[in-house]
Amino acid sequence: MKNGLYSIHVSLQDGRSGKGSGVIMFRDGQIHGGDAYLFYTGSYTVKDDAFKGEVLVQRHTSSPDASPLFGGPNPVGIGVSGTFTDTRGIMNGTALVGKASQIFGATLHKLADVD
Repeated sequence: MKNGLYSIHVSLQDGRSGKGSGVIMFRDGQIHGGDAYLFYTGSYTVKDDAFKGEVLVQRHTSSPDASPLFGGPNPVGIGVSGTFTDTRGIMNGTALVGKASQIFGATLHKLADVD
């Protein structure tokens, strides 16, 4: 993944419904990001135009009106992989939420370069 700040738009797959959006930064093998209720931290590796990594999603704000995709009271581990160009990426992942796996797809759009 090219170093940068990206918008991320997630959709659940495998017959489940749910969507989420946020921002995520890929920088020198580290992942940081968040949205209105969750924050993400992790790491990734790159080979050619593909990447893979691990992300931990944790809730920072609770709301009785919102139900974030991966936002339970406990941190959620996610394995991700994808491909990228200079300005976009496609990512797939599997989140282990409690004892259930949630499969998702995401699109990434570069918003800004980072040093």
